[in-house]
Amino acid sequence: MDPLVEAVSKITVPLLLERKLRGERISCLTAYDFPTARLIDESGIDIVLVGDSLGPVVLGYDSTVPVTEADMLHHLRAVRRAVRRALLVVDLPYGSYQVGDQTAVAAAVGFLKEGAEAVKVEGGRKRSATVRRLTEAEVPVMGHIGLTPQSFHVLGGHRVQGRTRESAAGILEDAEAIEDAGAFAVVLEGIPRELATVIRQRLRVPTIGIGAGPDCDGQVLVLHDLIGLSLQRRPKFVRPYANMSRVLQSALEKYREDVSEGRFPADAESYHCPEDVREQFEGLGVRR
Repeated sequence: MDPLVEAVSKITVPLLLERKLRGERISCLTAYDFPTARLIDESGIDIVLVGDSLGPVVLGYDSTVPVTEADMLHHLRAVRRAVRRALLVVDLPYGSYQVGDQTAVAAAVGFLKEGAEAVKVEGGRKRSATVRRLTEAEVPVMGHIGLTPQSFHVLGGHRVQGRTRESAAGILEDAEAIEDAGAFAVVLEGIPRELATVIRQRLRVPTIGIGAGPDCDGQVLVLHDLIGLSLQRRPKFVRPYANMSRVLQSALEKYREDVSEGRFPADAESYHCPEDVREQFEGLGVRR
């Protein structure tokens, strides 16, 4: 591990705010299980997000909307067992805060009791009261504005936001409202680079981009997109760092072939009886 990574024993909310002031970039990736969360944490990534993207990425849903609190808790517990250094953030799923601030607090407190260190809430000005209520309950909140996947029915799909004067002005107001409500960071998804730059300059808290250009204080991606395991079309903003689908497919086909041809397992991959035990089986190989 990089010596600079080893020098930081634990990423915290105050540390992220300090990095904003020092101009140091922040890295974030999603994780949904123990082994990948362990690898992400050991790689020095700053924030591990148990995202509701687990719906389409892991559970096979068409969107994030069907994901439940129970789903999130299940995956949070697995990730929590692996993460030691990174800040662990979990998404509040659709339905856990739309019906009222009290349900939002109840869900968030439940996640923190299971080891989350912050929650993420989608929405701008209309969610500012919820964010304020959560922070009053001592729940650290990461905001999420621009393209908000839980609202894809209203948005008409996963479309870039903020391309008109009115829309861009609204997103800027959303960012400021979420910061004023107490969020310690704001995810900017699917907005023009120029708008993200202005928001970064206006906010005192870190901006974490996903499809928002390189000028944000940090970046987040869905792990499966980054390593080529997602079955969905790769968005423009994703840089593929590996093609694990091809690697895994090749391994699976080779395994099938080896089994079919009797090449697996080999004698070296088999257990053997001691000599005195083996003698008692002599002559018993064929039943008459």
